[in-house]
Amino acid sequence: MRTSPSYAPSLNDAYGGKGLHEQSHGESFFSLLNYRLTGGGFYIFDEPEAALSPQRQLSMLTIMHRLIYHRSQLLIATHSPIIMAYPNATIYQLTDDKIEQVEYKDTEHYQITKTFLDSPERMLHHLLTEEDNYLLDLER
Repeated sequence: MRTSPSYAPSLNDAYGGKGLHEQSHGESFFSLLNYRLTGGGFYIFDEPEAALSPQRQLSMLTIMHRLIYHRSQLLIATHSPIIMAYPNATIYQLTDDKIEQVEYKDTEHYQITKTFLDSPERMLHHLLTEEDNYLLDLER
């Protein structure tokens, strides 16, 4: 078994004092963000929200802020309106035929989430009525 050089922290210490296998997927990912990433780096994330609750996504914003303050650059592919909300973020939207820069509130993810949160009953009624009609058509 390979061991860390004596000058390196133990693996548990390097992830906040708790082994990654002793943590949930989200907790271990957050430990990576919080304890292993340092300034001056270029970090690429693909849908980090998949591992993080909304509360942890908010916490991720503070870690992003710390990394950016220490001259890191972040490239993040996300569907999360929370993560996209980072101040002064440059947001690109990829479609089938183009890549374009968009404003935060113009993203589909922001608009859908806002519409749902503004009136969940209306959105659910619309979605479930369509599904009921589909299911009734199947029975005919």
